Amino acid sequence: MANTPQAKKRIRRNDRRKVINGARVSRIRTFIKKVEAAIVAGDKDAAATALKIAQPEMQRGVSKGVLHKNTVARKYSRLTKAVASLG
Repeated sequence: MANTPQAKKRIRRNDRRKVINGARVSRIRTFIKKVEAAIVAGDKDAAATALKIAQPEMQRGVSKGVLHKNTVARKYSRLTKAVASLG
């Protein structure tokens, strides 16, 4: 249990950040799912458009510190490869 005022403040701050960061990650996952759905449907134009919209969201997650940069790079690379293979 927190004994100092600063430790108590950190607990309150961490609880607030958890909600914000959870929403941020959820939003990113939604954009990724839209790309994956378009890939499964075989619609290259829709997949490319969805990927173009998802990429800045993924990068924003990196800059905000909720996702690791290599994780986002890997996901983006795999999605790009999948969209390109739709031919």
